[in-house]
Amino acid sequence: KTKERKPYKFLTAGKFQKNEYEEDKKKLLEFYNSEGYRDAAIVSDTLIRDEKGLALRIKMDEGPKYYFRHITWNGNYLYDDKTLANVLGIKSGSPYSKEILDKRLNYNPTGQDISSLYLNDGYLFFTIDPVEKKVEGDSIDIEMRLSEGVQAHIKDINIAGNTKTSDHVLRRTLRTLPGDKFNRELLIRSQREIATLGYFDPEKIGINPVPNPVDGTVDINYTVVEKPSDQVTLSGGWG
Repeated sequence: KTKERKPYKFLTAGKFQKNEYEEDKKKLLEFYNSEGYRDAAIVSDTLIRDEKGLALRIKMDEGPKYYFRHITWNGNYLYDDKTLANVLGIKSGSPYSKEILDKRLNYNPTGQDISSLYLNDGYLFFTIDPVEKKVEGDSIDIEMRLSEGVQAHIKDINIAGNTKTSDHVLRRTLRTLPGDKFNRELLIRSQREIATLGYFDPEKIGINPVPNPVDGTVDINYTVVEKPSDQVTLSGGWG
């Protein structure tokens, strides 16, 4: 967000905001990391004031560009190495990127990820920890350490925030039912189904799974915020 003010663009930001600039420095390093520059660092940044205003000078140390080499798996029993490698989709020789690695492990909005493979089949207590085992030259070896846990089943479903809308109106839209295996994908679909009712603020529909490791169950808590009556009528009419 830290930009130069252009004389011919009146809406271009030009005022220096320290808080925004500190966030921008983090984004700058994240960009380098996503391109394979794992060791990139800001050596110095200087803010200079003169008769023309402010000048900002940033000195970078990009460091070498790294690549994924060997990716191994440890602790997986439900799926073999080949299956997990296909889901991960990171080939040897690809630029090393923590951002891509995190998406492929935890949440990939454009495709499947390792966590979804387990969480959509009930393995709520699943964990995975990528560990850099070896850094040699420009290559990095990663070991994926998994703990699969046991399948969790849904125990109770609780709904809060609906002061005018009856519980059964929401419950009939849910894809998650007591006794079913936990499924992250169905939770997301349930959230969308609630939003299509038109009675609630879609940005404030909350889902909070509460695991019970002792008995291997999970409670699902949904929270909603109802729209004002005039907004509900309008959305229903246009719908």
